[in-house]
Amino acid sequence: MATVLIVEDNEMNRDMLSRRLERRGFTIRIAVDGAEGVAMATADIPDLVLMDMSLPIMDGWEATRTLKANPDTAGIPVIGLTAHAMAGDREKCLAAGCDDYDTKPIELPRLLEKMQSQLGDKFPA
Repeated sequence: MATVLIVEDNEMNRDMLSRRLERRGFTIRIAVDGAEGVAMATADIPDLVLMDMSLPIMDGWEATRTLKANPDTAGIPVIGLTAHAMAGDREKCLAAGCDDYDTKPIELPRLLEKMQSQLGDKFPA
């Protein structure tokens, strides 16, 4: 079963996304800010991180750069999630180290496709 770390400060977004992904067969871990996300990813090594880019304490840009700079966590796929859908935001996410990018509000079928692309055969059947 694939473990997904959701790093999201908005309680409604966390709750909605975690419940929908659990129903799809994922094990979910939750962090509420970037620093907690980095600590949890380092301790638990999830199969995938869904990283909100606008977070308190340490934003998602810095948290992703921190994960990708650490040899223990550099291989964890990170999908950046942001309500910013401006020109250049996808490139900014990828430049920070995200493996993919998706916009909010989340469209689950689209996000699941991106997750499957990153997880390969770890994606629940």
